Amino acid sequence: MASPASPSWVIMGRVPRVTAADTDLPPGADLSLALPAPPRVAQLTIPPRIFPGRTTPSNFPSVLAVDASGLLLLKADQGPATGPTVIDLPGRQEFSWRPTVAGYFVLDAKTASAVALPDAKYIMHPGHLGLVASPADDGHYMVAELQMIIGGDTADLLCFSSHTGEWVSKDVPYPLPPRPLSPSGVVALSGRLWWVDLSWCLLTCDPFADAPVLTVVPLPEGKALQYGEAGGLLDKYRCVGVSAGKLRFVDMYRNRNSAGAAQISVWTLADPDSTEWTLEYEATFGEICNDDSFKAAGLPRKIPVLALIHPTNPDVLYFFLDEHMVGVDVRARKVVDCEVYELVEPPREHVSSRFVHAWQLPRALCSGSAKETEDDGVNDELQQLPL
Repeated sequence: MASPASPSWVIMGRVPRVTAADTDLPPGADLSLALPAPPRVAQLTIPPRIFPGRTTPSNFPSVLAVDASGLLLLKADQGPATGPTVIDLPGRQEFSWRPTVAGYFVLDAKTASAVALPDAKYIMHPGHLGLVASPADDGHYMVAELQMIIGGDTADLLCFSSHTGEWVSKDVPYPLPPRPLSPSGVVALSGRLWWVDLSWCLLTCDPFADAPVLTVVPLPEGKALQYGEAGGLLDKYRCVGVSAGKLRFVDMYRNRNSAGAAQISVWTLADPDSTEWTLEYEATFGEICNDDSFKAAGLPRKIPVLALIHPTNPDVLYFFLDEHMVGVDVRARKVVDCEVYELVEPPREHVSSRFVHAWQLPRALCSGSAKETEDDGVNDELQQLPL
């Protein structure tokens, strides 16, 4: 049973800390972890041998995905490129100039080890790259990127299998009309991957299948936007995550009634084969701010930025509010967690749901693994909405 110092889940910051030297980590370790209980933010630390550059607001390593098996998918470029990138594959020939040498790693938090993915130059867009553990629970995993051409009726599913240690490209029928799929991250559930476009829809398939088939899951009725609408803002006010074993869509918006109240709603996909969302609950931020728990926390009465949904309790959402990470039981309209948070990047005015992950920890970390370490600008229009 996990102690208070060993939570069952954590809020994982997307940007890890990089040590000054490789020797600053324990001998034989490729990483270390600080795993405080929510609402504090957990921190991954990696050495320069994994990310040799200097972390800046425009150049940083990034945790793309976390898995309950203890695996993490990390993007960590390997420094400035010294020549062109050449790809010569059946059906894909490219010659391009990229500013940095691509690097991707699968980290195992239980063993504090890192495995570099080979031929990282094959990956086109990190926003379309996901990781999923085998549902057979045999230690096998798949890393997959959906690569598509606008207007094409087929796409490539580029898959790296831990069994073979190689990349394989699988042709898949592409079911969407000619419009770019805006990358909002990739979610894993039930042995499948879900490519998320917060303005439009989700695409899902089983990357372990020999012939994967993509299924379109539209956003709830009335939630789809035009391409480019609210660009650069959606991940501050929307997210898709797994909670209590089901996929959830969270949306913050201005109600179109006479009061124009700022509201939040949570929708649920009943099962992985469904394409219909069910509205679970909704509330106005005025109701939340008027509760005694909000007043007792001493929080400013303003619209927060969405962070994530609790991975086991879908009634609870977490928000960035100035320097605080705030947990709210939205159904009950009550603040249940509140504490000052810290992130390596970005600055607080740029935080959004894409900079944190809700990570359910494997049992080895909940009980305290030997490798684990334990260390102690909102959109102006929404900001002015009436509470």
